Amino acid sequence: MTPVSHHDEDPMNELSTNDRILLIFNSATGQPGRLGTVLRKYGYEFDIRRPGEGDALPDDLSGYHLVVVFGGPMSANDDDLGNVQAIMEFLPKVIESDVLYLGICLGAQMMARHLGADVEPHPEGLTEIGYYPVQATDAGRDLFPDEMMVYHWHSEGFGLPEGAELVATGPTFPHQAYHIDERIWGIQFHPEVDDETHERWLANGGDKTDRPNGQGPDEQRAGRIKYDQAFGEWFERFAARVLVRERTTLQTG
Repeated sequence: MTPVSHHDEDPMNELSTNDRILLIFNSATGQPGRLGTVLRKYGYEFDIRRPGEGDALPDDLSGYHLVVVFGGPMSANDDDLGNVQAIMEFLPKVIESDVLYLGICLGAQMMARHLGADVEPHPEGLTEIGYYPVQATDAGRDLFPDEMMVYHWHSEGFGLPEGAELVATGPTFPHQAYHIDERIWGIQFHPEVDDETHERWLANGGDKTDRPNGQGPDEQRAGRIKYDQAFGEWFERFAARVLVRERTTLQTG
């Protein structure tokens, strides 16, 4: 599959040998959203794959800097679904490689499951659909503030895989972000959700927000007005430190 290129200018300081980021979506309509906006500033090419739509996943990851697996409406335990089966079969290649990995919501759950942890609903049937707080753990204080409101849409949570370090927690689902050796990252919430993505999700799934502990569309929109700027600024810092590291932004002006 031909990569989708976002190279418009040469980077100021080309230290990374791999210019490509593999973006794996679990739906036909998923888009990179804010994640794409932030990472484009560093001059990466995006290689977008949708295994549920028949796209093959690469066997060789040596040409990629980062793999991102996004969320989706299904469960990480749905082995009868083609996209879940394809990604679960792909994750061992990620572990065996040197590539960075970021799993978002379902992507974090899939990786946790691959590494031996359980993915299951909240014991009281609660969900997180809307804006909810996460807190830094002692291990995550250099990456997360003491408390931050972030955007969620999920009804299942992940256990903590063996060897993983928990860096963010929350009152409803205690496992919110983990890493393994600062290379494998999983987050339960959705930093990619910008205004356009949020409105699309509400248009497609607003009737599903009345689940236990969920927030309706109007409450979510109010939360976006109140919390999204700080959430977006956090993600830019997180991306620079965790996902990009030594690479600089493109020249401007």
